[in-house]
Amino acid sequence: MNPPIVRGSFLWRKPLVGSLFWLICVFGIRAVFFPKQCSAVFDFRKKEKHEHSDENLFVFHGTYSIARGHHPDCEKFSDHVFQIKGRRFCAACAGLLLGGLISLVGAFLYFFIGWSVGESSLQAVFAGLVGVSFGLFQFKVKRSVVRLVLNSFFVLGALLLLVGIDELAQSVFADLFLVILVVFWLFTRISLSQWNNWRICYTCNVASCKFRISAK
Repeated sequence: MNPPIVRGSFLWRKPLVGSLFWLICVFGIRAVFFPKQCSAVFDFRKKEKHEHSDENLFVFHGTYSIARGHHPDCEKFSDHVFQIKGRRFCAACAGLLLGGLISLVGAFLYFFIGWSVGESSLQAVFAGLVGVSFGLFQFKVKRSVVRLVLNSFFVLGALLLLVGIDELAQSVFADLFLVILVVFWLFTRISLSQWNNWRICYTCNVASCKFRISAK
């Protein structure tokens, strides 16, 4: 709200920041289609996961293919998935994919083509904050379509924040700090999703469900 009077004049600020954001989006899109490979790269709990392999069949999305929606075939997860021509898809991942694709276009227009939000920079920051907040905390959502929209807005919110802050501050340090925050938010989103899925199975009353047993 109070941008610095003396702004950074780093010539390659926009291409640098835009390239970093592009890498984040591309990695996120790749993770949707190849979750197992990406989870292997960022598997910080290998020992614990090997000791509780059954539990992680449930809590970690990387053990399911996207065609199965990343979730057990259970009514408790009906609001987490949707079907197209008999195939199940994860609503959250589909939303992240859609938001990532749109953000790639938006980042290209702003950071490489020269598109500007002008006087709407502060509004872009506030809209970005709303998008990121709703994307992180969506536990009570009961419809897969809403979940898809919120996850799309989560990625778009990160872009709006980055664009708004860049327009206001024009500082490479502020931009890089926000890029780090975007990465942190993405991993936070994954961790919250894992916790929420574990919570659903933990509170389930179906005694014969193997996922419920492993979650216990």
